[in-house]
Amino acid sequence: MSTRQGGVSTAAFDSLNLRPSGLPAPPQADGSADPSACDAADAVAENQRRFAAALGATPVWLNQVHGADVVRLGTHHLRPGAELPRADASISTEPGIACAVLVADCLPVLLCSADGQAVGAAHAGWRGLAAGVIDNTVAALCEAADCRADQLLAWLGPCIGPQAFEVGAEVLTAFGQDLVAPDLSLFLPSPRPDGSPRWRADLAELARRRLARLGVQQVSGGGWCTATDASRFFSFRRDGRTGRLAAAVALCG
Repeated sequence: MSTRQGGVSTAAFDSLNLRPSGLPAPPQADGSADPSACDAADAVAENQRRFAAALGATPVWLNQVHGADVVRLGTHHLRPGAELPRADASISTEPGIACAVLVADCLPVLLCSADGQAVGAAHAGWRGLAAGVIDNTVAALCEAADCRADQLLAWLGPCIGPQAFEVGAEVLTAFGQDLVAPDLSLFLPSPRPDGSPRWRADLAELARRRLARLGVQQVSGGGWCTATDASRFFSFRRDGRTGRLAAAVALCG
């Protein structure tokens, strides 16, 4: 898992921004693209080189769309100029190929089979989590490693914490919650000063519950808040124009 330290990018992407410059510009509040939200390509390339060197494997970046699709990575994804897979999770059974996801408030989930046959990474924002990105990653990993869900290990990285993640009714609805009496361990009522209903959501706990339902018993990590730790983490909710962190996992060669 990267932090924002150790790279060459300048503000507002300082300094280890890992978001590929070839991706479409992130949207503004009105939904339109904002070209100024993209970092310098040469800086990103150097940041990615440093990350790969520290990792000891080659990350395959994804064109993430807050969905639930999973791609199985192979050597063809390492070809120069290869199009980034349009997916929010990946798995691999080939040593030296790293499954990697980019985040700046969403939750990165890294997984592996206990016997070391397969690894996976999922980008789990609330939309992807509700849509089943963790479910699909667990299923793909179990198939690839020929194992059960209780033979997987999972690690949760930093994400926006429950003290900072304000959400509306659409998020509770996506997770099947009663707006009048939601599960208070997941959604704590936090109305705005004008009385409009809002809640504080625990994204990491939502992921833990989903993993438990799927049968994944060995879960670690979590507890770091990207929005409240500006010295270590990028946060889109906090800053808007900002860089991206990366979480990656690979099989040793």
